[in-house]
Amino acid sequence: MSSRTLPLLFINLGGEMLYILDQRLRAQNIPPDKANKVMNDIITTMFNKKFLEELFKPQELYSKKALRTVFDRLAHASIMRLNQASMDKLYDLMTMAFKYQVLLCPRPKDILLVSFNHMDAIKDFVKDTPSILGQVDETYRQLIEMYTTLSSGEFQLIRQTLLIFFQDMHIRVSIFLKDKVQNSNGRFVLPTSGPVPYGTLVPCLIRMFSRGGEEVTRRQFSNGGNYTAALHEGSFEIFGDRVTKLGTNMYSVSRPVETHMTGTSKNSAQHTKVNVAPNPLAKEELNMLAKLMGGLEIQKPGNADNGFRVNLFSTDEEEEEALISRPDDLLYGIINIQATKDQQANAELAKIMGEFAESGDQCPSSSSKGDDLLAMMDGL
Repeated sequence: MSSRTLPLLFINLGGEMLYILDQRLRAQNIPPDKANKVMNDIITTMFNKKFLEELFKPQELYSKKALRTVFDRLAHASIMRLNQASMDKLYDLMTMAFKYQVLLCPRPKDILLVSFNHMDAIKDFVKDTPSILGQVDETYRQLIEMYTTLSSGEFQLIRQTLLIFFQDMHIRVSIFLKDKVQNSNGRFVLPTSGPVPYGTLVPCLIRMFSRGGEEVTRRQFSNGGNYTAALHEGSFEIFGDRVTKLGTNMYSVSRPVETHMTGTSKNSAQHTKVNVAPNPLAKEELNMLAKLMGGLEIQKPGNADNGFRVNLFSTDEEEEEALISRPDDLLYGIINIQATKDQQANAELAKIMGEFAESGDQCPSSSSKGDDLLAMMDGL
């Protein structure tokens, strides 16, 4: 498991969330001033300086439950509200989209290019807000500093860590089903055509060498696909052509998007619930996580005219039906904790919390978005 995976997971899922919300805000004809406020507030909260400092520290991935909680709070960082069924659908779309992108990356290192595509889109969302642009640019610099010097082996470990995180998620998404890149069981179809990874050749030739290193014979074979030569390498700088389209906005052409739980996912969730005893440390993990992050603020509308609800379904009736039919024991609602590892982790978190307490005494509580996620999590 790679300790450098969390920033990439958070940024890419956050980018997908913003794509989806932007599409829904437009589809529901939300006034531009309110839509822009929602996007700006969420991005400001995403790139909170104190939160990102902790995010970029080498650490294990959060549990599915904890990560879901982070994005639940993040989605409500402005005047927009989502019902539970719409939040479930939003999270399903986010996770399945990024899982697809990770699977299709030609090289493990290309996960960073996918991240830059998301960052480029986020920057475009706030192009008219200089104060937020500074936060986004700083995140670019942190990504470049942390990841561009990593070896191919380290990127492979990051990719494997992400795939392990996503391995039990098989939500069917209508866009993927219509494009025939996902099967009815929720598993993705990997292509056998297109450009090969940068730095490699089209597979079709076996070359044999003598002990002295001289080529002695060649043999052709059929690769079973329709591969083409590699494209030029994408840019790993703040500005540049990323080459890959993975991580760009697939909702730019408006079309309805539906999600469906597969039988595999339901059975897996039920199996997990039956075989895993409730862990008394689960709530503690969330409380410690809350203090670690420094908080993601939920803005409470001052009156009914300011706040509004966004529905990710076509009608309110579909949303209500989805809420009723949704399994209670979703995978991201289960926390599996190793007792010995958690004692060590909680000790480290307590140390970090102490550092936060010291720095918090020196800063006004209203200096930035997000000062107390713990208070928001009381209802969990």
